[in-house]
Amino acid sequence: MIYLTLFAIAFASATILPLQSEAALIALMLAGERPWAALLTVASVGNTLGAGVNWFFGREINRFRSQRWFPASPTRMAQAEALYHRYGRWCLIFAWVPLIGDALTVVAGVMKENLWLFFALVGLGKTARYLLLAAGLAGVL
Repeated sequence: MIYLTLFAIAFASATILPLQSEAALIALMLAGERPWAALLTVASVGNTLGAGVNWFFGREINRFRSQRWFPASPTRMAQAEALYHRYGRWCLIFAWVPLIGDALTVVAGVMKENLWLFFALVGLGKTARYLLLAAGLAGVL
């Protein structure tokens, strides 16, 4: 049940929901009842798959660009696309960064980024973040 809860928190925190997967992971690591490798794996997989929701949202919302209620103006969309083209798919490694990470994953969907490459780059960044967090925590203990 602990792993399922961590997975759900990590998954949801990769979307626009205001959850903190890092806090949940640290709390479980400090409790010391589970192997750290298993906790890191569950958090990484959950958070990466949750970012896929944003990719799918970006992919689907793109067809409504011409609607009046669309959340971004054509100018803003052009700016976002230009930035994505300029910095490329490699910026997806930074999908874990607060505030901009969610936007990056949505824009990747709008730009029709290959889903497997998306998951590889986002997963790399999110897993590295959790590993650094664990290393920092291990250094404190």
